Amino acid sequence: MFGRRSRTVPADAPRTWAVCSAVLDYPTEELMASLDDLEALVPGNAELLGLVAHMRGVGLTELQQEYVATFDLTRKCALYLTYFAYGDTRRRGAALVEFKEAYRRAGVEWAEELGELPDHLCAVLQLGATVDADVAWRLLNDYRAGVEMLRLALTGWRNDDGSTGSPWAAALVALCRTLPELKGEEADAVRRLVEQGPPAEEVGLSGYGADPALATGPALISSATIPVGAPR
Repeated sequence: MFGRRSRTVPADAPRTWAVCSAVLDYPTEELMASLDDLEALVPGNAELLGLVAHMRGVGLTELQQEYVATFDLTRKCALYLTYFAYGDTRRRGAALVEFKEAYRRAGVEWAEELGELPDHLCAVLQLGATVDADVAWRLLNDYRAGVEMLRLALTGWRNDDGSTGSPWAAALVALCRTLPELKGEEADAVRRLVEQGPPAEEVGLSGYGADPALATGPALISSATIPVGAPR
């Protein structure tokens, strides 16, 4: 994991993260109705404005089909930050516990009833956009290799018409521009992941939510819950 914890979150990052969180989630009528508001958050961001224009022009049904084909049917485009580093192994289960604890440090409680894992990129971005940018910044940089792997997968996506590049690559490009430039060991870590891919499955993720680290200590008093979806 990477450790750029001393760097300051760029002032425009939370707005970028808010829009990325929304457009990388499964398309719904609510999301389509909010496109004008999302555009207004990032008036100078060419990548995100282009993605919003694509979403508006394609329409909901086709967009949903594109989304499922991209994110739900191919592991290389997984939206889960720990997957690229750990695959579906015991070590990933421990990493997911760390994500829950990070949400706690931000003063919120992960909403288990949503049926989603806490390392979902949309959730981390929404945390940074609406609750605690510093905690989200650390998570994004600790799992920067996964972010970059997703960016590379979407940038190299082969479309049915023979063209290259998923429309959602724009969101990853915009996100990566809010993060520090990769150099040295960090760039090497991304290259290793590209070459090796995620680790093979070992034991799966069953039971990670019952980790003792989550069952002890004082009860949480959360100021919010973090759903995966459009920013509040």
